[in-house]
Amino acid sequence: MNYKMEINNVNLFYDKFQALKDVTIPIAEKQITAFIGPSGCGKSTLLKSLNRMNDLIEGCLIKGKMLLDGEDIYGGMNVDILRKRVGMVFQKPNPFSMSIYDNIAYGPRTHGIRSKAALDEIVEKSLKNAAIWNETKDRLKKSALGMSGGQQQRLCIARALSVSPEVILMDEPTSALDPISTGKIEELMSELKKEYTVIIVTHNMQQATRISDTTAFFLLGEMVEHNVTREIFSNPKEKRTEDYITGRFG
Repeated sequence: MNYKMEINNVNLFYDKFQALKDVTIPIAEKQITAFIGPSGCGKSTLLKSLNRMNDLIEGCLIKGKMLLDGEDIYGGMNVDILRKRVGMVFQKPNPFSMSIYDNIAYGPRTHGIRSKAALDEIVEKSLKNAAIWNETKDRLKKSALGMSGGQQQRLCIARALSVSPEVILMDEPTSALDPISTGKIEELMSELKKEYTVIIVTHNMQQATRISDTTAFFLLGEMVEHNVTREIFSNPKEKRTEDYITGRFG
């Protein structure tokens, strides 16, 4: 199996507090990997460190290796290039207060694309890939803030796609959405994995079972168990995993 990213013996500290303890997970290419576990277990911390969002937090220290195509992202890799290759979609939709078109064109422009024809093509392709072109094609010049929450989240996914990433990180991307919008985002994720490697943090175990290929269960900063999703949920090896998925805690 091809691994797109590899997390090897990672320990992460915020000053004296250890948020991740010796975490090792291989991330398969063009699959959906879900991180599950109760609040405060380290899953979002790990996700954010995969494109070095934690660099912005004072007192954050990371030991161990995180590899993208075999290259250590904390070695000499340029952070801007890393974040182009590893995109991020946050829990709450966060469109920029500009037009729908400019939200999508923003990233490509920062990477030096100026041609209107090229930008038009990227905007259309990104919105199509995020399954929101038909809803937006007649209002590209209107503010993105006028869209519904579910539309805004798909716009944020389109914005992440606009710079042609290889990996998409999603931090609870449907937790602020209604069931219909959630269903659309889940359908979209299943489409995206044909072209991208997707890593999702979710509180929703049903969501993990519906969309992910592999699941990693976290507890108190440790990765307790990592396996094919159906195995994790039907035949967990660890008692702590079983207790969590059967609702005994969390």
